[in-house]
Amino acid sequence: MDVLFEDDSIIVCYKPAGVATQTKNIGEKDMVSEVNNYLASKNEKPTVHVVHRLDQPVEGVMVFAKTSEAANKLTKQITEHTFRKKYYAIINREAFPDEGELTDFLVKDNRTNLSKVVKESDPRGKKAVLRYRVVEQWDDRKLLDIDLYTGRHHQIRIQLASRTAPIIGDVKYGGVSTGHNLALCSHFISFNHPVTGERMGFDIKPKGEDFEDSRVAG
Repeated sequence: MDVLFEDDSIIVCYKPAGVATQTKNIGEKDMVSEVNNYLASKNEKPTVHVVHRLDQPVEGVMVFAKTSEAANKLTKQITEHTFRKKYYAIINREAFPDEGELTDFLVKDNRTNLSKVVKESDPRGKKAVLRYRVVEQWDDRKLLDIDLYTGRHHQIRIQLASRTAPIIGDVKYGGVSTGHNLALCSHFISFNHPVTGERMGFDIKPKGEDFEDSRVAG
């Protein structure tokens, strides 16, 4: 467990790429089990609450609630958009604007576990918004710093892929395989502490192999 912060109400930690947030597959490691085992090792009640999720191949910082009250307050912040999330993503498309806001309407296909962009008029579509800026470019790759305003299924992945700028390693959405996990990292979260109300922020550096050439990995 790579714990960044912990008190009686919350625990903030790093999720490695390849580990699910939560899974029903017997014998498969997930973050909920890892956090609960960590708490049990300290003789604390192993009943952690999931507040938000990261896709299994995505690395990054997460917060879990130790009490249902803390979970409810953090979930409310997500609903009210006061819970802030930022991501790093690497794309390999040179002709991509240096900054912008992307707005789409997305539909999740439960059969394939993929999302797709649909027209605004489609009643199934859910609005997805993010803002990004290019923070570094090397060779044919660009490193994006992304503010995620909505948390739709595979949102960042499909919004970039639909503009012919898939994330490196994201073969599900047309990205180039590098033999590593996809180059997407939830590097920053910010929220109000569910008990004290203090504004808290946690920023990490990606550990993924494809980030090694970028300055954020230094």
